[in-house]
Amino acid sequence: MLSVKDAQSKIAKLLAPVPSEFVDISNVGGRVLSASAVALRDQPPFAASAMDGYAILKSDLKVNATLSVTGEISAGNFKPLTVSNGEAVRIFTGAPLPRNADHILIQEDADRSGDTITIKKGFDTKSYVRPAGGDFKKGFELSAPRRLSASDVALLASMNVPKVSVSRRPVVSIIPTGDELVWPGDTPAPDQIIASNNFGLKAMLKAEGADVRLLPIAPDTTTGLTQLFDLTKGSDLIVTLGGASVGDHDLVQSVAKDEGLDLSFYKLAMRPGKPLMAGLFRGIPMIGLPGNPVSSMVCAQIFIKPAIRALSGLGYQTDPVHKAILDKDIGPNGPREHYMRARIESGPEGWICTPFERQDSSLLSVLSDANALMIRPAFDPAQTAGSVVSFTHI
Repeated sequence: MLSVKDAQSKIAKLLAPVPSEFVDISNVGGRVLSASAVALRDQPPFAASAMDGYAILKSDLKVNATLSVTGEISAGNFKPLTVSNGEAVRIFTGAPLPRNADHILIQEDADRSGDTITIKKGFDTKSYVRPAGGDFKKGFELSAPRRLSASDVALLASMNVPKVSVSRRPVVSIIPTGDELVWPGDTPAPDQIIASNNFGLKAMLKAEGADVRLLPIAPDTTTGLTQLFDLTKGSDLIVTLGGASVGDHDLVQSVAKDEGLDLSFYKLAMRPGKPLMAGLFRGIPMIGLPGNPVSSMVCAQIFIKPAIRALSGLGYQTDPVHKAILDKDIGPNGPREHYMRARIESGPEGWICTPFERQDSSLLSVLSDANALMIRPAFDPAQTAGSVVSFTHI
């Protein structure tokens, strides 16, 4: 059986970034920038006032100095005014400075009478001038690749960049399998259950930027599976749920092989998630997840979220692993790396980790209460409260 690290390495080799497309910046939040964007102007494009007040010469900044107000400038209403010694121009935040002005006297530090101001005692000596290009200069680059945050989008707009090159959303086809499954809202027979992990996976992968296609439930027949596989044409990644083992009713692997699957690996030294497979199906990366709901969601966190990032051009980035203090005694681990559902809370000396007592791979209620996976190495000995453990957020 493969280790988690080796499986991640093999999956990464199956993936290649999807093509790019130009998209209006109003629609690029959360997308992955695939080519660096270049600023088309300085920001600010002119020296501007950072406060409401008076534009003056710094040499006139003296207590009780009296200055003549010769004009007014507001943002968006530029006037070609000049300030000389003994003069001041009324100015508002964001407005361009008049020629020669090198200081903004904030309005709280000026007594005004008609067209004259007097500088008060204890005035603020800060200049309150935003220099031209003080934020960035023309030619400044927002580098790629990067997932565009709200702040990035605002920066792009200020750079006067109307469209940017972003990676196309990776198309992921999810195929739930098994005669025991029915769609939510349907009436299950006494021996059937509701398909759930496909919906959880869609939510997870959509949040990573994927375009997710939920395909119908595949029955446990060769014909039914073949028909579903035919619907995956045009996908960038195929994810199957269940049926990847080699039992009498586990047909996914055998049918996929007959239909062109080049299997890279099968079985992991991981708990939950032992019956996981990956390969290329008709040239499309394919990952077969376990059918148990928690197993599939945990494996998606560890393997498929990084795959979406790789397809988007970010490389196969796994979630960061952190350290925490274990708050209860736990017994020894077995021969597989164990990803235990846990709660992480902030304590006075760092993170505190509480693994749940129940770790069965069918318990979605426990997974819903968890906000982390505590990672135990294979054959990890018993640990006592206060030990340092590893975890990743979910």
